[in-house]
Amino acid sequence: MSADFATLGSVAEFINGAAFKPEDWGDEGKPIIRIQNLTDPAKPFNRTKRQVAEKLHVQPGDLLVSWSASLGVFEWREPEVAVLNQHIFRVLPDETCIDKRYLRYGLEGALLDMQRHLHGATMQHINRGEFLATKLYLPSLPEQRKIAVILDKADALRAKRRTAIAQLDTITQSIFLDMFGDPATNPKGWPEVPLGAHTSKIGSGATPLGGEAAYKSHGIALIRSMNVRNGYFSRDGLAFIDDQQAARLDGVVVEADDVLLNITGASVARVCRAPGNVLPARVNQHVAIVRPTGSFDARFLEQCLLYRSMKRRLLRIAGAGATREAITKDAIERLTLIKPPRNEQDSFAELVRLRDGLEVAQESHLKMADALFSSLQHRAFCGEL
Repeated sequence: MSADFATLGSVAEFINGAAFKPEDWGDEGKPIIRIQNLTDPAKPFNRTKRQVAEKLHVQPGDLLVSWSASLGVFEWREPEVAVLNQHIFRVLPDETCIDKRYLRYGLEGALLDMQRHLHGATMQHINRGEFLATKLYLPSLPEQRKIAVILDKADALRAKRRTAIAQLDTITQSIFLDMFGDPATNPKGWPEVPLGAHTSKIGSGATPLGGEAAYKSHGIALIRSMNVRNGYFSRDGLAFIDDQQAARLDGVVVEADDVLLNITGASVARVCRAPGNVLPARVNQHVAIVRPTGSFDARFLEQCLLYRSMKRRLLRIAGAGATREAITKDAIERLTLIKPPRNEQDSFAELVRLRDGLEVAQESHLKMADALFSSLQHRAFCGEL
């Protein structure tokens, strides 16, 4: 191995979190960092008074790597010291040989490289040994800091585009609030109805036999929880199945503008509409199709379920299970929603369409910024920057 390269395991310590049980949870004590808290800041923290080893105490500014279910690199930005749940590494860099910011970008690249070596039928996770053996280009510390500055600037361009898109999402929720009020408290006195009475379909699918090993490189899309984000559909990690596999899932054929709801796992309660350009498609067991009748416009229904008070209600429903977070079909059917007149919903939907046009333009700019960053990151960690 060249002297300019080192393994991840040789430049940092990777400490896995503890396994916390429901009886360890409470309303007091240190927050427990779970993967859902890293991927969705809206998710509430469980707290614990359980004593754990000092090395599992996460300090502000610490790097964290989620290595199961939802892979990613994060920085703990909360001012409060927290404790670490399993399936997350606390990363302690050897600052005598590696810059923390440089390491963060290196870790992101390493996770992308590991995508093709994922293990598990229904849950993505990396192999610790393979991960720690991943080689990292390691120039001098001054050179690392120069590279980190360049990548910081490119990353800032991406962040600005994401901020603009996020602001568009905020605008949508502001319009919703102005037109309809808080859907949980219903200050405008709209009629309230059970969702099941105004849907033509509520249902989730399954994972094909063989799990991820049975997925295809092309074919019919299989929508999983990772694809359903809060208010938008992500193609990252989109799986495909063939006609024979899809035939076994003909009960969960996705239609354009179906409202998709994550019903299990760390991403429970995330909601988005199904885009027409992903069809034909099916859903697996972690995603429910909610197809409204003429009483509800899909854009109105999506935003209603996304509203923060409704999101909290869905999370409470999900947390009511005895052993795992889950939203049942029965709970979806019984969920009470406001039902303004359809013409009011249609007016809102038209404003959302206009906003969507602006978002398409911003997303185009974001793709260019992402491509620039990826090119710089690749060159940096090949020693070409």
